[in-house]
Amino acid sequence: MTSSSPLLARPGAVEAGGADAGVAALYGDPLREQRELAAGRAAVDLSHRGIVTVSGPDRLSWLTTLSSQQVASLAPGESSELLLLSVQGRIEYDARIVDDGERAWLLVEGAEAPGLAAWLTSMKFMLRVEVEDATDVWAVLAGTRRFGALDPFGPGGAPLTWADPWPHVAPGGYSYAVVGEDRHPGLDRPWFEHVVERARLQDAVAALEADGVGLAGAMASEALRIAAWRPRWGLETDERTIPHELDLLRTAVHLAKGCYKGQETVARVHNLGHPPRRLTMLQLDGSGHTLPAVGSPVFASAGGATHDAGARQVGQVTSAALHYEMGPIALAVLKRSVDPAATLVVRGEAEGEDYAAAQELIVAPDAGQVVGRPTGLLRRNA
Repeated sequence: MTSSSPLLARPGAVEAGGADAGVAALYGDPLREQRELAAGRAAVDLSHRGIVTVSGPDRLSWLTTLSSQQVASLAPGESSELLLLSVQGRIEYDARIVDDGERAWLLVEGAEAPGLAAWLTSMKFMLRVEVEDATDVWAVLAGTRRFGALDPFGPGGAPLTWADPWPHVAPGGYSYAVVGEDRHPGLDRPWFEHVVERARLQDAVAALEADGVGLAGAMASEALRIAAWRPRWGLETDERTIPHELDLLRTAVHLAKGCYKGQETVARVHNLGHPPRRLTMLQLDGSGHTLPAVGSPVFASAGGATHDAGARQVGQVTSAALHYEMGPIALAVLKRSVDPAATLVVRGEAEGEDYAAAQELIVAPDAGQVVGRPTGLLRRNA
């Protein structure tokens, strides 16, 4: 695990907690920082994230064999996303991948990197691959556009940038969303993660500032992520999560590739069943001027309160933020059977209050079971 970012010494910086501990939550004005980040005039410090590299001539074919994604022909500079699943099809690792022609770079959450590196190393066998947890050497700065000022700080003095494919349906992928790609809110959040030398992180930020780009905190990037319906490992995922529940078949799963661990579950749910849960966005009542904590239970209640007779827990909040345009919003994972029109209430146990919540559907309640389904209801990419 890396130490706290040196950017926390910046004026106004307040360290984040939870999954973003180690970097700044804000630098004094989170709503202004959101606007600047959305406009491409700010970058966010993601130096608490993990980086695992895989080198060797077999690296891409090997990663294809192990993962849910087809990356054997990934061109240098091309970006993709892959999942490593359990035998039961549950998400164990979610990696953002970009190849530089010599190494595949896997950008992950900080908590994923040690376990991912160890597991990949255990799977090398006789193949020509080398695995390294490079988190202590490399770091990530991100934003809603490519920053040319960061090019000299990449590996070998050349740019290395992962461009998020979300929300476009990747080749072999499938959309479980209720809206078409052309109306997906993720289009409003292009996202680029730049790999830079960790030892030169402050120099990289200085180069950005000389180019008119400031800093935004993790609160800003999280608000934009939530509004884009973009799931995040460790928040939207738990030990039971399968890709279908989070609409990750659109970017991280190739449904026509060869056998990999967990493929049977992916195919069975997609073709014959339905995911047991679904990702949903919640528009929260903001009258209390607080946000529910991650893990807060979500109740369906006819009377609009968690203490009403008949109120039942139907899911939990996975991420929450104050958006500069939409106000308080959250992502939640709910039971598939929850009525899309149901009155929902979030019990903010840590905050001591309830939050009325309106559903904005992300994953369709009837997603899956594509065998025999009329074409055109959900969207695929061959």
